[in-house]
Amino acid sequence: MTAESGAVFLTEGAHSAQLFTVLSGWAFRFKMLDDGRRQILNYVLPGDLVGLQGSVIGEMEHSVEALSPLVLCVFQRDRLDELFANHPGLAFDVTWLAAREERMLDDHLLSLGRRSALERAAYLLAFLHERAVSVGLGKGQGPVSIPLTQQHVADTLGLSIVHTNKTLRKLTNKGLIRWLGRSCEVLDATELARVAGWEGLGEPVRPLI
Repeated sequence: MTAESGAVFLTEGAHSAQLFTVLSGWAFRFKMLDDGRRQILNYVLPGDLVGLQGSVIGEMEHSVEALSPLVLCVFQRDRLDELFANHPGLAFDVTWLAAREERMLDDHLLSLGRRSALERAAYLLAFLHERAVSVGLGKGQGPVSIPLTQQHVADTLGLSIVHTNKTLRKLTNKGLIRWLGRSCEVLDATELARVAGWEGLGEPVRPLI
């Protein structure tokens, strides 16, 4: 299945008959408040499994929107129990991916709760850059282009758009990133992680469902 940039292909409160593996492109998971304020929870890259929550619990507790054009591999939700019963190796891989997602969310919560605005922004961009590099994006093609706007950054970090703009400008002035309007390039990932006080993902090769 394909999805264009800006398409919401999983919706909070809906019962999805499918779950997906991202084959190419970027997306993000988010929740909305009644007044329209948005909190971005995490970002989705190639190899990530999307929609597992709705497959296990029955109702999506968040939405997923494409950041760039996506290509998705589609799985039928009602066959998930068959996978766990008959394919223990694949079942372990699904569990591994879910546990890894929880670990990333723990790091995001720590960042929101305890890092300064500059540290939060540095962490987010270092995190996204390392995730992109780990799946081979930008390999041999220069810096990785992270397809997000400053509004996406603001909605991830819980900052106003004005505060976000000032914070990103500081990272730009330090020569750590280059902002390109609707995308960002990381120029010094090591220093960016140092500013954030982040040690990196340090994850082994992950399974692909």
